Order: sequence, then C-alpha cells, then structure tokens
Amino acid sequence: MNHEIKPLAGGLYFVATPIGTARDITLRALDVLASADVIAAEDTRSLRRLLEIHGVPLNGRQVLAYHDHSGAGARGKLLTFLSEGKSVAYASEAGTPLIADPGYHLAKEAADAGHLVTTAPGASAVISALTLGGLPTDAFFFTGFLPNVKAARRGKLDALREIPGTLVFYESPKRLGDMLKDAVKVFGETRQAAVCREITKKFEEVKRGSLAELAEAVSGTNIKGEIVVLIDRASAQDLAQDDIEASLIKALETMSVRDAAETVAQATGQNKRKIYTLALELKSKD
Repeated sequence: MNHEIKPLAGGLYFVATPIGTARDITLRALDVLASADVIAAEDTRSLRRLLEIHGVPLNGRQVLAYHDHSGAGARGKLLTFLSEGKSVAYASEAGTPLIADPGYHLAKEAADAGHLVTTAPGASAVISALTLGGLPTDAFFFTGFLPNVKAARRGKLDALREIPGTLVFYESPKRLGDMLKDAVKVFGETRQAAVCREITKKFEEVKRGSLAELAEAVSGTNIKGEIVVLIDRASAQDLAQDDIEASLIKALETMSVRDAAETVAQATGQNKRKIYTLALELKSKD
C-alpha cells in the first residue's frame, strides 16, 4: 500500500475477498478498503485480520457488522451514510458478496435510492471450482446450498435434473456423503461430477469421477473444509423420451414449432431434425 490512493466517490462498493490465500485480493480491492469512508463486513474479525495482513490502516474508521442476522437496522445505518454522500465498502467473510453471501437487500435498496452501486471483483469459489473441476463451463447453474432434509434435498435435485449446464453446489463437509448418495439416486450412477475442497488453501483437493465413484470415495471418511460440488449436465442418453416430449409440449405453448425444436435440441443435445419431427407430431395432435 505504498502508492497514492485516490478518494472514492460516494456510493456502495462491494469488495470480493480471498476464499483462502490472503494474497488473492486485488489491488483495487485494497484501494477501496483503504479509502472508503465507512467499512462494513460480514465478519468484522476476519476483515480486520485481512487489513492487518496487507497493511491497510483504519485511521480511526469503524468496521461495522452486516450479515444475515443484522436486520433492517444495520442496513438502514449504511443507507444513511450513503445518503450523506459517503463511500461505503462492504466485504463478505470470503469470496464475492451476494454469491451465497449477504448483500442483496443492501444492494437493491441502495440502487433504488439512486446511489452508486459498484464492485471491486475478485475471488469466487464458484468460478474457481469450475476452473478446477474438469467439467464443461460453457453453461452452468449455481444453486448454493441444498436443503438439509433428505426429501427436500432430493426434490431440489430432481428439479435440476435436466438443466442444460454444469450444476454448482456449496455443501457442508458433514452432509457431503448424504448429498452425493442422493445425487446418485436422482441423476444416476454414471453422471460425471467433481468435489472441490479447500480451494486455494494448503490442503486443496479435487476429486473427479462418476457420482457413484465419488459417493464411494467419501463414504465413511472424515471430510473437513469448504466444499464445492460440480455435477455434469445430462447426456442425451440420460434423457427419457417422455422428458423430451414434456419439454417440447411446454415450449410449444409459447413458441413456433421451429423455435421450440431448436430450443429443446440445444438444451438436451439431441439431433435437431429428430426433435423438429417430434415437435411437428405433437403440434398436429393439438
């Protein structure tokens, strides 16, 4: 922090913080944290430690707590600072704010009030896991943490079964084994997946294989650390004819035969000509 820091314009600055290694913070993020009039954090202790590591002085500035349990009162205090023309920097405990972390209501209310809302981007466990997982990244769907209860968890997984992209989940190490077993039940044994653990940290580990192989690998083991699970999209062979027809019928409610066929073919990886023929048949039954 030995270069000149320019004052920030008034507004809300979301700051991404490292998910593991402290050096994975951007120079701009440090500039924002060094010059903001007000600093807020999901975890004030971890942010103070990060500032100490990088030699960012507080110079008497208070670090305010803002997290899922803060409520409207804490948010109102930050919005008041913004209304006074002050710059407010907000940082999650780790990673990018709003990505399975607090900040949405703060961002929305600040934007609705006409304040500047911007970001100093950086580390994200979602993107890092996609980089490491060895699964397709042309399309992906992030769904955060699954429900704790088995029935609800399986129901959520079933709803995601035909998403045409790599699925990304955060998971507790205590629930990882059960989650993978449920995924086997819903997606089948052969669906490819990856378990990324402790990304950017000393014991970083990535296990890749079928869901059945990964479920077996973690069964009975004492898993620790932060977990991201990736599950590949369904292959064409995984899709039942009934599922394809159901997708077509739904698409035909709002699309032409040609557009519906193209949309479903792209989503399922099926032959476009065959899907078009099926769409014509379904349309003729209307």
